[in-house]
Amino acid sequence: MAGASDIKAYLMDNLKTHFMGRDLHYLAVTASTQDIARELAEEGAHEGTAVIAGEQRSGRGRMGRSWLSPVGGLATSIILRPPLASIYLLPAITSVAVFRTLRNLGIRAGIKWPNDVLIEDKKVCGILIEHGLKASELSYSIVGIGINVNFDTGSYPEIADIATSLSVQLGHEVPVAEVTRHLYAELEDIYTRIGEPSYIIKEWSQHMVTIGRSVSADFHGNRIDGTAEGVNRQGNLVIRLADGSAREIVAGDVTVANRNGGA
Repeated sequence: MAGASDIKAYLMDNLKTHFMGRDLHYLAVTASTQDIARELAEEGAHEGTAVIAGEQRSGRGRMGRSWLSPVGGLATSIILRPPLASIYLLPAITSVAVFRTLRNLGIRAGIKWPNDVLIEDKKVCGILIEHGLKASELSYSIVGIGINVNFDTGSYPEIADIATSLSVQLGHEVPVAEVTRHLYAELEDIYTRIGEPSYIIKEWSQHMVTIGRSVSADFHGNRIDGTAEGVNRQGNLVIRLADGSAREIVAGDVTVANRNGGA
C-alpha cells in the first residue's frame, strides 16, 4: 500500500485540476482531517486546499456520529469558499462528485439523500460539511469525504451489515491515490458550476436512490413515514404521506426501506 510520499507524489504528477487539491497536506495518522483543514482555513489557506490522512483516529460524520477511518480508506477534507447563498448546494455537489468517481472506476453506486453514497444499499462513503462563519459572513466551508477503499468491512462488527468498500465490490485492492485523483477532478468540475443550481439539483436527483422509496424521517421532532417523491429547487426532500399531503425535509436523518421491504 502506498505511503504518504508516494500518494502525494502521484497526485502532484497526475492531478489535472486547476485548484482542487493543488495545495495538498498528507498526514499518515491524525485525529480528524476536518480539524486540520479548519486550522488551515482560519490561517487563510486557498480554496481547494486539501488534507488527506492515511488513518483517522477520531473521524466524525453527520448527526454527531463517529466515522470509522482505518488504514486503507480515503479520508480527505477540502477547503471551499462558496457564496453564502449557495452553500445549500454543497451536499449535492460533493455526493455527485463521489458518484462520478465511482462510476469512473466501473462501480455502480447511488446517492441517499442528502449525501451518503451507497453500493447495493450499503454505505461506501460518508460526507460531512462544516462552515466557518464570522458575523453574518461565510468565511469558508470544509467538505469532509470518507470513502471505504481498501478494507474488509466485514471485519468490523459495528458496520458489517450496513457498509461496504471498493475492494470488497471489485475483488481487488484499489489505489487510493487514483481514487483521490478522480475525486478532486470531479469535485472541481461540478463545483465550478455552483452558479447553476438547476443543473446541480437535476444531476443530484438523477442518481438518488432515495426517490420512489418508502422512507422515515424526523420532521420537527416527529417521525413521519411516506414515499420520497423528489427533491425541490432548494434541495429539500419531498415526502408524500399516506393521506396525500406532502412534507419537505430540510435537514435531518432519513431512513430508507430496503428494496425487499425491510427497514
